[in-house]
Amino acid sequence: MKINPKNGVGQLLFGMKQNHVESIYGKPDKQFKDEDGNVIYLYNNEKIRLTFYEDENFRLGYIITSNPQATLLDQVVMGKNIEELKTNLPFKTWEQEDFDSTENHFNESNWLILQTEYGTVIRVELGAIIKDNDEFDWKFKA
Repeated sequence: MKINPKNGVGQLLFGMKQNHVESIYGKPDKQFKDEDGNVIYLYNNEKIRLTFYEDENFRLGYIITSNPQATLLDQVVMGKNIEELKTNLPFKTWEQEDFDSTENHFNESNWLILQTEYGTVIRVELGAIIKDNDEFDWKFKA
């Protein structure tokens, strides 16, 4: 499962609608709406959570994965030491937020979060990029 910063994960591209995703993965194992009215899809086998933004006509705008095969620029990320991983990535600007035993390492230019627990990456979050005119840079063109 290849993480493509600014674009999506694997065959999933930011901007896809639910039917496009279902043509790839089938129906989700779980589906619900969050407090903002966004539709959330969970796929257990892929260990992926997808958010379709309500205020963007339910386009795919956010992806979270804890898939052990997830790669970022050809590097496996799950279970890796965060400092080693960040050293090997070309992204040099990281903001760090601490939450008890977990930490988020955020790279804004790629809207990428590497979440760690005890210094080890446990999940990756990736969001669609917002352009200068406050519109999303949708990669999927229907």
